[in-house]
Amino acid sequence: MIISKEARNSLEIDDVLRLMAKNARSDLGKNALASIEPAVDMDSLISRQNMLAAYLGFVESGGDFPWKDAVVPVADVLEEARHTGLMLGEELLKVKTLLALATEVRERAARAREKFPPLGWFYTTIREFSDELKALSVLNSDGTLADGASALLRELREELTARRADARRIGNGFLSGPHSSMLQERVLSLRGGRYAVLVKQSCVNRFPGIVTDKSASGNSVYMEPHALVAGNNRIAALLEQQRQEERRIYGELTRSVLARASAISEAENALARLDVFFCMDVLMTRDKWRLPELVQKSEFCFYGVRHPLIGESAVPIDVYCGRDFRALVVTGPNTGGKTVALKTIGLLSAMNQCGLHIPASDGSMLPVFSHILADIGDEQSIEQNLSTFSAHMKNIEEILDTCEDRSLVLFDELGAGTDPTEGAALAIAIIEHARKCGAMIAATTHYAELKVYATNEPGVQNASCEFDVETLRPTYRLLVGIPGKSNAFAISKRLGLDESIIRDAGNRIGTETQSFEATIEKLEQTRQALERERETAAAHLRKAAEEEKKASQLRAELSVRLEKAEIKARRDAQRILDEARETAESVYAELDEMRRHANDEQQADEINRARTELRRRLNEKEAALRDTEELPAEENKKSSRKLQAGDTVRIKSMGVKAEVVSVNKDGMVNLKAGIMNVTAKEDEVLLLEGEKKKTQQAAPAASVGTRLVHVAPEIDLRGMESLEGVLAAERYLDSAAMARMKTVPIIHGKG
Repeated sequence: MIISKEARNSLEIDDVLRLMAKNARSDLGKNALASIEPAVDMDSLISRQNMLAAYLGFVESGGDFPWKDAVVPVADVLEEARHTGLMLGEELLKVKTLLALATEVRERAARAREKFPPLGWFYTTIREFSDELKALSVLNSDGTLADGASALLRELREELTARRADARRIGNGFLSGPHSSMLQERVLSLRGGRYAVLVKQSCVNRFPGIVTDKSASGNSVYMEPHALVAGNNRIAALLEQQRQEERRIYGELTRSVLARASAISEAENALARLDVFFCMDVLMTRDKWRLPELVQKSEFCFYGVRHPLIGESAVPIDVYCGRDFRALVVTGPNTGGKTVALKTIGLLSAMNQCGLHIPASDGSMLPVFSHILADIGDEQSIEQNLSTFSAHMKNIEEILDTCEDRSLVLFDELGAGTDPTEGAALAIAIIEHARKCGAMIAATTHYAELKVYATNEPGVQNASCEFDVETLRPTYRLLVGIPGKSNAFAISKRLGLDESIIRDAGNRIGTETQSFEATIEKLEQTRQALERERETAAAHLRKAAEEEKKASQLRAELSVRLEKAEIKARRDAQRILDEARETAESVYAELDEMRRHANDEQQADEINRARTELRRRLNEKEAALRDTEELPAEENKKSSRKLQAGDTVRIKSMGVKAEVVSVNKDGMVNLKAGIMNVTAKEDEVLLLEGEKKKTQQAAPAASVGTRLVHVAPEIDLRGMESLEGVLAAERYLDSAAMARMKTVPIIHGKG
């Protein structure tokens, strides 16, 4: 996409990029954002968006790319080294830091690309730099060379250390020896790389040494004792040799770096893109910016968009163009937000084509434009002797020569600066010419003629910036489909202008204009009334939805509690009955033993009667428990009427509820249980009267006491919601346990 220089300036694209760059962690990201260019076609833009989406997905999944705050751009350093042939320690250290970070990023990308393939771009773009990092490992953290950079450097530094120690020993002898009284200060100083002492001015001729410098006050001089001359000379020679050796090593490192300059530049660009992605992540997480959907058609649709430079104080607007109309004429009073709306459309279109997030809500859609062309603001030039109108016409001429079927054209106050009648006619003609070129157009104006044109011309639509006459303040809301009023009379009246003047002005307006303005006013009143009704209805709907949600949650909670209470009650009852049966069996044994040892027949009869009474009461309790079971055995029960499509039934053999899909003539029934389709005979299912059509699964039958009731061989939870599935599984396991089944299969998942 091509953005004209005028459009880039008037849309304040660079200002927005600088604002976004504040979130960058280094100059790499800041420079990358400042120089970012829009994609030229859909494929390259999709590639940018896919890589950004992969990065965000990787971070959201808990992954992260390493970063070093010390990393800085090295492109300028490399360019200068091409001319000088030498990079010193601090410059080489910058390269080392960048290559070390790039290597870590490359290793992380190698692992991340398995789940997020687009991130493999970092792995392929960043080359292997192990040799260069090994060579640069001779640098200390401050950029100086380590002693082990070369054998000669180590030898020179070791000898330097020894020579300096000798010089300090000899010099310290002068501080406490016979010549100490001649010294201004008993301190051994290093002047120009040579050891010296500070001697009183009056003792210069008597001190055994050479004058090398004067003190700041002039009352004393620095003198190099004769005993230190040889040592100082050797130190100076060693320092020069060390400097030459260090320069030689720096030269070798520079040549090795320049040999990989192209790969290093690619690595720098990769890290810069990574920093840009970090910025986008911050904006998406903190400010809720979004990537709009890309569409092949030449249309755009913005929902809840804000101008980035205005920030959170901006009123979000909805604006669209290209589907039913390709030209949008925005009208309304001054300072109402028309120009901001126009700039927002152009700016966010440019940001999207750069592959960046935009401050918009979900659902926003954008195509790939070939050009963004804009005539916004006052371009009057004293130097070129151009009036405001002439400057606009010159810019518009260039726009009309450039625009084509995939261009976005923005005109601010089209036709202004000249006679209103001629300006309005010219504005309509310019829009028509751009329409014939196939461009999408958004234009702002005050001319009533353009409102009429947009009302009557197919493919052109009115829009307006809302204005509250009561408060004399714009609301900054953009209303597509409704022309705006200038509200000059209403504003003047509210500000205290004499009503007779306002009436006189109204009488001087043509009847046609008055009628049109009155129609707009009625439309606006109707719109406001409908808007209020819509907001009221929406509020009621939201409240009803919230109440329904609360009620649904309460019903679900109560259902779960009741279900668990019933299950617990049955378990407790069964436990008590089992304990009673165990006790009874023990009592039976004791009674049998007593009967065997009874002394007479009467005593034996009493024992038999007690035994019979105990078993009778136990059987009564067991029967009562069976009566409380939710799903008694139903094998022998029959439906109360003929089955029909839509009825809810229970499949007897499975204990599962199902919905009747159809009834065949041969007596077979087609059922739907969850996501399963089942065929059964009519006598194999039981009609459940009063049940809803929603498919549910009931618990299978269970065993009570010693009497076994049928339990399905398996349970299928597919198609159930989580709460429903948990309840069905609990009930089935309870029944299976009562039936003393050792293993049961549970079918779940997506099938």
